[in-house]
Amino acid sequence: MPGRPESDRAGPSLSHVLRSIAGDERRARVSVGDIIAALHDRAIGALIFVFAMPNVLPMPPGTSAILGAPLLFLTAQLALGREPWLPKAIAGRSMDRAHFAAIVARIAPWIARAERLLKPRLVLLAQPPAEYLVGIACFLLAVVLFLPIPMGNIPTSIAICIFALAILQRDGVWVLVGFAASIAALVIVWGVLVALLRGGLFLLARWLG
Repeated sequence: MPGRPESDRAGPSLSHVLRSIAGDERRARVSVGDIIAALHDRAIGALIFVFAMPNVLPMPPGTSAILGAPLLFLTAQLALGREPWLPKAIAGRSMDRAHFAAIVARIAPWIARAERLLKPRLVLLAQPPAEYLVGIACFLLAVVLFLPIPMGNIPTSIAICIFALAILQRDGVWVLVGFAASIAALVIVWGVLVALLRGGLFLLARWLG
């Protein structure tokens, strides 16, 4: 599969595209494939952001199951420098348009605000080959995100979102922020795991008398 062309970074803003999909009353449901088709001319960073951001916020039941698998595929493809592609079994997953519109209504203002803040800086950190390192970091974070760890979703999702926007806007400063956020997220997750382990050992010791 060929690498991604540089022209995929043109086009309307991400917030505008998402609002257009959410406001299309001809759709009864919105599938993963619909989102990919609408963002076909956008950077893979846009797609990663779309599937990571909902994990930061309380969402309708089943949302994480719909958006989780695509995130693993897309972050792996970012690490490999590939064009975004998903199997039909994943691309065909869908949710009610009203639920999708509710998600967009919550995240679009944040995206628009970020779009005004980001700009091309330290571009070498936000394009290949450095981009592949970002992809590896995002993939590892995506794996951690879907482990059943309390408090694990939010910090890892935030770090992935920062990386995604940095790649989308070619902002190397935000790439550095993303690595800092990744370290913080992993420290939080590790702390939670240690606390759970200690709690489990304590309960086991009490149970054994």
